[in-house]
Amino acid sequence: MKPFLLENKFVFDFYSISIKKNIKGNIRYGRQNLDFREGVMAFSSPKQIFSFDDSIDLSELSGWYLIFHKDFIRNYDLARKIKNFHFFSYELHEALHLSQKEEATIDSIMRNIQEEHLTSIDSFSQDLMVSQIELLIHYSNRFYNRQFITRKNSNHDTLIRLEKILEEYFESNKVSELGLPTVKYISFQLNISPSYLSDLLKNITGQNAQRHIHDWIIEKAKEKLTTTSLSINEIAFQLGFEYPQYFSRLFKAKTKLSPLEFRNSFD
Repeated sequence: MKPFLLENKFVFDFYSISIKKNIKGNIRYGRQNLDFREGVMAFSSPKQIFSFDDSIDLSELSGWYLIFHKDFIRNYDLARKIKNFHFFSYELHEALHLSQKEEATIDSIMRNIQEEHLTSIDSFSQDLMVSQIELLIHYSNRFYNRQFITRKNSNHDTLIRLEKILEEYFESNKVSELGLPTVKYISFQLNISPSYLSDLLKNITGQNAQRHIHDWIIEKAKEKLTTTSLSINEIAFQLGFEYPQYFSRLFKAKTKLSPLEFRNSFD
């Protein structure tokens, strides 16, 4: 499967996992430049766009690139599970930074895949390669979770920025223009991908981005229910709900009380 070329842009129809080093010039993946420092591991999913400038220099390129089409894993359990590994849709500045020991583990698995690929094909070849790819992905997932932990201070800074974005969203006129804040909107303001934001928040708070936003909105609703005389409908509209019944349904799901029951409990 060859990449589809548009001027200096590539559209790939396959999954890729790579460690690439010593590339001079700028290669972009979506809106971000790729980072080719030592031990940086990147992932991409089908239909992603890569672009490069005319100054690109591959003369000192090193590392490796694993590419596989979705059809290669279609008849395996990995085809269903791969969607759960969100790092295939992370931005490149959210790449996985490996320790020397972690990089050695990843390189060892990659060599197993390469050796199997170069061995004479038999009825076991594809099974073994797919199992090694899945092992590679599971180790990557483990190392990403380690990265979330070791970058705890930075992640908490992101959480503080998120809270500020939500505050400004409701203080400005955006809620009347755009309705409820979305994960896509928040992640764009933070300059990180929606998938990375959800995984980061899940590591810090135990909840994904959508649930975190909902919890924040419910806390805002509680404040309005207990400190204002606004009607339930007025509060719902102020919080960005197009239909008040959706607000009441979410509020009850989160608190086990309807908005009116919650207000009356304080009265």
